[in-house]
Amino acid sequence: MAIQWFPGHMHLTKKAIGERIKNIDVVLELLDARLPGSSANPMLAELTAGKPTLKVLNKQDLADPTRTTQWLAHYNSQPGTRAIGLDASVSAPAKALAQACFELAPNRGGMVKPMRVLICGVPNVGKSTLINTLTGKRATKTGDEAGVTKLEQRISLADDFYLYDTPGVLWPRIIVAKSGYNLAASGAIGRNAFNEEEVALELLAYLKTHYPALLEARFQLEAVATMSDEELLEAIGRKRGALQGGKRVNLQKAAEIVIHDFRAAVMGRITLESPEEFTQWLAAGQKLDALRQVKKDAIELDRLIRFKKIPKPS
Repeated sequence: MAIQWFPGHMHLTKKAIGERIKNIDVVLELLDARLPGSSANPMLAELTAGKPTLKVLNKQDLADPTRTTQWLAHYNSQPGTRAIGLDASVSAPAKALAQACFELAPNRGGMVKPMRVLICGVPNVGKSTLINTLTGKRATKTGDEAGVTKLEQRISLADDFYLYDTPGVLWPRIIVAKSGYNLAASGAIGRNAFNEEEVALELLAYLKTHYPALLEARFQLEAVATMSDEELLEAIGRKRGALQGGKRVNLQKAAEIVIHDFRAAVMGRITLESPEEFTQWLAAGQKLDALRQVKKDAIELDRLIRFKKIPKPS
């Protein structure tokens, strides 16, 4: 089942970004280094088209370093774009963001032409933590859940450097099914918008293929690659004591354990997609979306004909 989450405040955020972007010099999009393709918002790309963009792969200390290198190369190859990796809790690398912004917009700076940067990203990607690190104080509220920031805020990092923080925003319809699962696993989607067991099974399917040794070490299991996704979830539940009556595994509890351990990075440094994989997922998603639109248009045409809104084609 496809995962979707676009609550009301995100409509307001979309409108606010559309209005603010006219006076912005650089767009800083914070991505989750564990899912750099899935956490890149296509709606933001459309809203901010033509503006220099700094892609920041946040939480890189939780991600697979080899894949982080691949993703940085992928984004740095795009025109008008720079990409850097970052752990938002480390102050020294965070300060390098200002330098990267001035490199993207070299004509800005000074009191007459202050740098104006819009920072945006999906929910729970670490924007508030980053801003607090940059300012050296608790400028914004933080939390390990989606939707903590609700309003736009302007923060002065220097006399000639203004940072505009926006609430985390997704997009109205996620056409890449795998992205929905990865975003849910990372905490970017509200907990009531997805089924934990379904997300955990998708997560385990990927991990047993790409990171089997980490799964085996974390949950003290053997030969996880030979198990079905359901068998693996049940085995994890038994190992961690997620049992109910009759010593049956509580699959909901087991799923919560898997998702928590991924988010906390206690399994190890994991990235859920490579640039090549995401490109394939996106192409497949776009193809299915085009077919869906054709069917939708055909249904609408039939409706208009039946209600005699338009003449039947000859």
